Amino acid sequence: MKFDVLTIFPQSFNSYLSESILKRAQEKNLIEVEVHDIRDFSKDKHRKVDDVPFGGGAGMVMTPQPLHDAITHLKKTNKGPVVFFTPQGKTLSQSKAETFSKKYDQMILVCGRYEGIDQRIRDSLVDIEISIGNFVLTGGELPAMILIDSVSRLIAGVLGKEESHIEDSFSKSLDRKKEYPHYTRPSEFKGMKVPDVLLSGHHKEIEKWRRNKLK
Repeated sequence: MKFDVLTIFPQSFNSYLSESILKRAQEKNLIEVEVHDIRDFSKDKHRKVDDVPFGGGAGMVMTPQPLHDAITHLKKTNKGPVVFFTPQGKTLSQSKAETFSKKYDQMILVCGRYEGIDQRIRDSLVDIEISIGNFVLTGGELPAMILIDSVSRLIAGVLGKEESHIEDSFSKSLDRKKEYPHYTRPSEFKGMKVPDVLLSGHHKEIEKWRRNKLK
C-alpha cells in the first residue's frame, strides 16, 4: 500500500512513522508512506497557503492553488482515491479500514488546517471525506496517521500473526464488537491470579472460556 500525504506540517509524521510496526512494515516494503509539504506547491513567493474567507468570518481558509497543484501532481503516479479529513465526513470504522485495505493499493491523504480548505477543491478533487469522531481537531494530521495505522495493520505480513487482526474487537471476520479479557506473565500479581483454564493448555476449553467472557 502506498500512502501519499499532503500537509503543511510534514515533520509531525516523522516520529510516529519511524517506530514499531509501521517502521518495520516500511522496511519490508509492505507499505510506503511519502509525506509532501503543501507549501512546496504554492506559487506565492512567501509559500503562503491560506487567505481570509469570502463573506467574512473567523479564521483562515486554505487556498485552492497549492492544493490543486499538489493533488494533480500526485495523481500522475498515485491512482488511489483522494481522502480529505473533516468532521463532516463519514466516520472511520474497522469495516471501512478493511474495505480500504482490500480495495486500494494507493491512497492520497489531504490534511486540512485552519477553517478548512476551499470548497472547490472538495468538489473537484476529493473522492472520500473521512471523520474520526464527533469532535474537531486543529488539523488532519492525526486522522491521517490513524487511517494509515488502521489500514496498514490489515495488510498481510504487517503484524506478526494474521490472527492479531482477525481477532480485532471490531473485525467483520468475527461479526462482533466484543472482547475477552487478556492476561500475561506473571500468573499471579499482587494476589490476583490468572484463570486456571488459561494455564491448562486445553485449547478447546480456552476458546470456550473466551467466548463466554466476550463483552
